[in-house]
Amino acid sequence: MIDKMDYSKNTKILPIIAGIVTAIIWGISFIFTKDVLNHTFPSQVMGLRFASAVITLTILKALGVIRIDLKGKGWKALIPLSLFQPGLYFMGETWGVKWTTASEAGMIIALVPVVSTVMAGFFLKERVNFLQFICILISIVGVFVIVSTQGELKFGEHLWGIVALFIAVIAQSAYSILSKKQSHKFTSVEITYIMMWSGMIIFNTLGISQSISTGTLDIYLSPLKLPSVTIGILYLGVISSVFAFLMFNYALAHLRISQTTTMLNLVPLVAVFGGVVIQNDPFGWLQAVGIVLILVGVWGTTIFGERQKKLTNDNNLKI
Repeated sequence: MIDKMDYSKNTKILPIIAGIVTAIIWGISFIFTKDVLNHTFPSQVMGLRFASAVITLTILKALGVIRIDLKGKGWKALIPLSLFQPGLYFMGETWGVKWTTASEAGMIIALVPVVSTVMAGFFLKERVNFLQFICILISIVGVFVIVSTQGELKFGEHLWGIVALFIAVIAQSAYSILSKKQSHKFTSVEITYIMMWSGMIIFNTLGISQSISTGTLDIYLSPLKLPSVTIGILYLGVISSVFAFLMFNYALAHLRISQTTTMLNLVPLVAVFGGVVIQNDPFGWLQAVGIVLILVGVWGTTIFGERQKKLTNDNNLKI
């Protein structure tokens, strides 16, 4: 009886711990991305990142540390998933980080739970109640506050960076919905494996094509001679891509989407703290107001959604 109780607790606690650790790792990743981009271009960063991830997974598979069996599972069903994450998401995130700051990127990515709720309303027919709607508006106001701190709103690199980050937010939200469906058929390791291979193929194709067009193919790997770039790529590829995605997919498989996205609220906090302390990103009272509005909106959207779901379930039981 005690063993069963402990097992039950672990099945709830371990996914939560996995989600929290994932959020911390991803928060720090914005800082490494920003630093590596000082010596490389976006598609090159992502190509090298996912190449290191694939090499790591291949070694772990060969050593028997992880098990991957895709025979008869119709793994091609994961291709649309890969187009959103890592495809569109990392295109948006990396270009967004390049044109903004690590702390700003973390703040915008915090909108994932809000956008997930809106998309669930459209595609899964989940109702958005009045309080959720108000919280969504609060988050949007927070974004406008952050953007307005940069002065005049005109389409320069900074505003394009915000647009790119919004593309990443939409892609991550779509990925969360699709991944939840596929988790019943594939293990978290198998989903991560296909994602990393897709990322390596997509972004190295883009990166090598860009190098050929600019006549720089012969120096495609030369940034790795810099210790800071090598460390950054290994962090992004091995820790942030392989280790963190394994944990995130594990959390998605065992928790509700609303629970996992709520844990990701830690991402902007870690990103902002790291960006301000390590990279000296500007951070004044307006940025503070913006991030508070976003986090309050995200928290309210999730909490009021859970209450609505519980009320609906209770009413269904009564009927």
